[in-house]
Amino acid sequence: MSIRSRFDEQLARLGDSLIEMGSMVEQAIADANRALIERDAALAKKVASGDDEINHKEKEIERQCLKIIMQQQPVAGDLRLVSSVLKITTDLERIGDQAADISAITLRISDKPYVEKPEDYFPQMAAATAKMVADSIAAFVEKDLELAQGVIEYDDIVNGLFNKVKKALVELIRQNADDSDQAIDLIMIAKYFERIGDHAKNIAEWVIFSLTGMHKDIQVM
Repeated sequence: MSIRSRFDEQLARLGDSLIEMGSMVEQAIADANRALIERDAALAKKVASGDDEINHKEKEIERQCLKIIMQQQPVAGDLRLVSSVLKITTDLERIGDQAADISAITLRISDKPYVEKPEDYFPQMAAATAKMVADSIAAFVEKDLELAQGVIEYDDIVNGLFNKVKKALVELIRQNADDSDQAIDLIMIAKYFERIGDHAKNIAEWVIFSLTGMHKDIQVM
């Protein structure tokens, strides 16, 4: 096997690992949302404990990247690709953290009736952010600039959903201060979903960098 063939094989395995981590994160988002809606404490605990698996996957991918850098000494586009994977896994790990944070709040508030129906808001946010994660990883694997740009633009939808949730819950607090504690917790959950969207947007920006050397409209390499 030639050096280039071995390198391409390593890059293919790296891509597979990234897809696997992305799938783990998507599942964490879906489970965190379901645990919230269904007040499922057992599922919320599963999401929290599953964050360790996501962290382990991040370390595994980091080791793959460092092995490639040391063995292959990549340059130009190959170096951008490996560097981007290191950045992308950091954002994926933080998404896992935020799914765990959502579940931690769920565990705290799920033993009482909700002051507002979370199914009116959060499934949309969960679906939108999961789509952003899936599309950003697909853009990396398929080297699709247009799809990456679409993820960046889609973040406006998530921000709009967050503002809608915040407005409704702030109004609820104005009307009934007794419900303020739980309403604030629900606003925090919405903020975590909004941050997940931000990290997915970051991933898309690193995809663009891997393909063009541009990061946030600045030529880096």
